[in-house]
Amino acid sequence: MRFFFTQPPTNNFHFPSFYPILSTQPINVNKQINVMKHIRTYFLLLPLLYCMACQHATKTDSPQWVSLFNGKDLNDWIVKIHHHEVGDNFGNTFRVQDSIIQVRYDQYGDFNDQFGHLYYKQPFSHYHLKFEYRFVGKWYPSAPDYTLLNSGVMFHSQDPRTMPKEQDWPISVEMQLLAGLGDGNSRPTGNMCSPGTNVVYKGKLDPQHCIESSSKTYDGEQWVSGELIVLGDSLITHIINGDTVLQYSQPQIGGGVVNNYNPAVKIDGKLLSEGYIALQSEGQPVDFRNIQILDLSPRKK
Repeated sequence: MRFFFTQPPTNNFHFPSFYPILSTQPINVNKQINVMKHIRTYFLLLPLLYCMACQHATKTDSPQWVSLFNGKDLNDWIVKIHHHEVGDNFGNTFRVQDSIIQVRYDQYGDFNDQFGHLYYKQPFSHYHLKFEYRFVGKWYPSAPDYTLLNSGVMFHSQDPRTMPKEQDWPISVEMQLLAGLGDGNSRPTGNMCSPGTNVVYKGKLDPQHCIESSSKTYDGEQWVSGELIVLGDSLITHIINGDTVLQYSQPQIGGGVVNNYNPAVKIDGKLLSEGYIALQSEGQPVDFRNIQILDLSPRKK
């Protein structure tokens, strides 16, 4: 149906009388044009608003870095030291000062192989771990020689509550931390050691207890940044000061070094897809700080 006007419409006009519902009120043309402009602007902005909402949801749902150490105390951590029951922080080995976890031996007598580990309270599977460490002070003289300027971060570790009092090392994988001896010789850090475990390196199961990384040598008491990217029982990556220095895969129970363990726990050949993270004490004073984790667990869709 067409409508014909005998003259141009004015700003105020009435719909024909046969359109009774709309003809009761005059329509302001300029006002209607402004309304249409607003409607058009709204529809043009809809895609942008939708994208902004999606981005906000993505940011909210994405994993965030979480500090494992609150900088004040060790309430979220569990101590296990060789020759002592779980929870006994013998000699105040692990302590907190100035937002730093310190490992010290000033209250020890004979070291007596009292190797210790400080475990975070819960296990992890897929994650990115960041931390900083530095060696300080003098090595404890009655500790084994190999512990000089030597510490580590254990991961995929057994629960410390499953360790007998006389078990020396946890069944775990270790990111070994070393410092240079100041003699000009290479002594890389970020190596892999395997107490009670094995890994696949360069395509085959490697029987070595320790695999050397490609890192530089760091002398003195400088802070060094370490990172671990752990993807369950798949790929594991070691990073030192931003450089990838070692990769391997398929961590599994096996091998030796660990003594006086519960045989029910050491199931050789079992792949390790998760476990506890622990800081090591074995005779050399060392500091840890800025310990953070990013959960990389697969997201359910």
